[in-house]
Amino acid sequence: MIAASNGAAPLVEARDLKKHFPILRGVFARQAGTVHAVDGVSFHISPGETLGLVGESGCGKSTVGRTLLKLLEPTSGQILVRGEDITGLDAEDMLPYRRKMQMIYQDPYASLNPRMSVGEIVGEPLRIHGVASGTEWRDRVAALFGRVGLRSELMDSYPHEFSGGQRQRIGIARALALSPDLVVGDEPVSALDVSIQAQIINLLMDLQDELGLSYLFVAHDLAVVEHLSHRVAVMYLGRIVELTDKTSLFETPLHPYTEALLSAVPIPKANARTRKRVILKGDVPSPINPPAGCHFHTRCAYATARCRAERPALREILPGHWASCHLHDGGVRSPLANGTARN
Repeated sequence: MIAASNGAAPLVEARDLKKHFPILRGVFARQAGTVHAVDGVSFHISPGETLGLVGESGCGKSTVGRTLLKLLEPTSGQILVRGEDITGLDAEDMLPYRRKMQMIYQDPYASLNPRMSVGEIVGEPLRIHGVASGTEWRDRVAALFGRVGLRSELMDSYPHEFSGGQRQRIGIARALALSPDLVVGDEPVSALDVSIQAQIINLLMDLQDELGLSYLFVAHDLAVVEHLSHRVAVMYLGRIVELTDKTSLFETPLHPYTEALLSAVPIPKANARTRKRVILKGDVPSPINPPAGCHFHTRCAYATARCRAERPALREILPGHWASCHLHDGGVRSPLANGTARN
């Protein structure tokens, strides 16, 4: 189990979390296979902390976020909120926890009901949970609009009247309606223009400082993750392969996949001449039939026979720096530490 980096009790914790989807075929819907979307991940998020979750498309990042909130039921493993196991709770017993765990969705166009005014959208959680009604309801919705930088006069407008950035602000206001402790952002800026991305990221950081929020920030843009996150977890094919604070990750990557990701981050041309470029060969294996041993061995330049047969555990290689790689067994520093640190 990965201990909290600051010694505080975690706000939320995942222990060996798995989410598998059955593949059903035929008239009788017989199971013909299994998609190993999330294949045993463990992490924690402390109060007021942002954990960035990065990786290629299809690696299971979004599924982790949805399973953590129990929008998807986990196949196995544990989800703990302030030390209480919520894994087996039904919908009714989950209601108190849902107020404290909210989500910001990736697509600001698809995540808002076009038949509802934006005021109704933002205030819907207040009504569902019986928090406010009447004049109080409208006052609280107006306050939420102001908090995310929107004019309260727009409450009676409809989603189609807003830009993508404004719609995402509406989604953030909805997530804040019940004063949550944890917000899962499922690539909340990836569908926005770069200039609007900066505004939304700054808004999220300001809200964290003001309200003490914790974030699980799912993204594939490492520059965004570096700016927003305190710690970063790197996923590959359903597993976390590296987890540490953002400075250690960007300066001293300890997993070959992280090395490859960082080598693809754009940097100034003068510095690019001295950086080792890592080109991964082949395609990501199918999560229906993932490779044995280390999932990354089919594309890894350092793979050995052991990598092909034995799954490496996620271990603390350096203080506070966890990696899942056989190259670091026996305390031997791998060649990874020398090649990708940015200049």
